[in-house]
Amino acid sequence: MKNKKRLTLTFVYILLIVLSIIWLFPIVWVVLTSFRGEGTAYVNYFIPKTWTLDNYIKLFTSDAFPFGQWFLNTLFVASATCVISTFINVAMAYSLSRIKFKHRNGFLKLALVLNMFPGFMSMIAVYYILKAFNLDQTLLALILVYSAGAALGFYIAKGFFDTIPYSLDESAMIDGATRADIFFKITLPLSKPIIVYTALMAFIGPWIDFIFAKVILGDAISKYTVAIGLFSMLQQDTINDWFMSFTAGSVLIAVPITFLFMFMQKYYVEGITGGSVK
Repeated sequence: MKNKKRLTLTFVYILLIVLSIIWLFPIVWVVLTSFRGEGTAYVNYFIPKTWTLDNYIKLFTSDAFPFGQWFLNTLFVASATCVISTFINVAMAYSLSRIKFKHRNGFLKLALVLNMFPGFMSMIAVYYILKAFNLDQTLLALILVYSAGAALGFYIAKGFFDTIPYSLDESAMIDGATRADIFFKITLPLSKPIIVYTALMAFIGPWIDFIFAKVILGDAISKYTVAIGLFSMLQQDTINDWFMSFTAGSVLIAVPITFLFMFMQKYYVEGITGGSVK
């Protein structure tokens, strides 16, 4: 039995190592390429022959591709969207989980059906609505689009709120707590994991979205987000000169997301254990 268990564990560990290498390989390749000082877009080796920081410096010193401005644009849109979307999502999920009202089940079914349709199907209609309000080619338009779509993403948060016993709410009501007291002093402390998840997903969205951002911003280069800007570096006439800088930009856009996750991950455990005893 010991030998069989040892063989099973060995196989599992080998499988996990192989999967880890497969998962990490493209990430390591992008990081190494961002420091490569020779060659063009395609080379037949993995480790650079010469190392340089010029690819990163080029991102912030070139006027052809103002990456610094694109980075700040995306950071602003992502931060605003994170706050607004998290508030809308949590408020929507809590209301549908705790408050019973007429046609509630019908609304849940309708929202489920609407979630089955990809968001880009409404892309043209959204563009013309924004254009009618003279909001096209603005960062405010991106914030409105990303935040407006947050309400339909409430199902995961609602499922989390459903797992919190309603007896906690009833006990608080007996002690004279209002609905607001219950939400802010009991439900929110218990819901930190789902709030962190919602905030992270809302923050990541603007960094990786290309379709909506391209349609709304058009040819306003100074308003571009990093997704559009980095893609513009990969055109046929620029890819050989800008590919290493493209990989450097890909590394840099992971920095704010990584730091946000490192800062917020502690609330996963705190949210599970805090609040209910109080």
